[in-house]
Amino acid sequence: MISQVNNMNEILEQALLYDFYGELLTEHQKEIYEQFVLEDLSLGEIAVEAGISRQGVHDLVKRCGRTLKGYEDKLHLVEKFVSIKEKVKQIDELLDGYKEREPQELVADIRKISDEIIEEL
Repeated sequence: MISQVNNMNEILEQALLYDFYGELLTEHQKEIYEQFVLEDLSLGEIAVEAGISRQGVHDLVKRCGRTLKGYEDKLHLVEKFVSIKEKVKQIDELLDGYKEREPQELVADIRKISDEIIEEL
């Protein structure tokens, strides 16, 4: 069960990295990486379709993954996206419970979170 969760997290991470940085890959790299990560094709299926070896597909997918991770290590766009998404969720939760709070306190909390978002950008 834990390995399935870890595998799902890895797939989500790969998909997010691809969403943000995929356009920086070559057309060939994008095609192979999409088939493996997004379409969930096997290495063998991709190899037959692309006319390359299974090992070649494996190496290309690993290289693309490292390349995308390298972009994230330098630019941190996915990290910022996830952080901002969490802060927006916090604002939504504050607004959901607005009836139990003082308006000034609610506005102050929302301002604090929005300032954090602006600082991240």
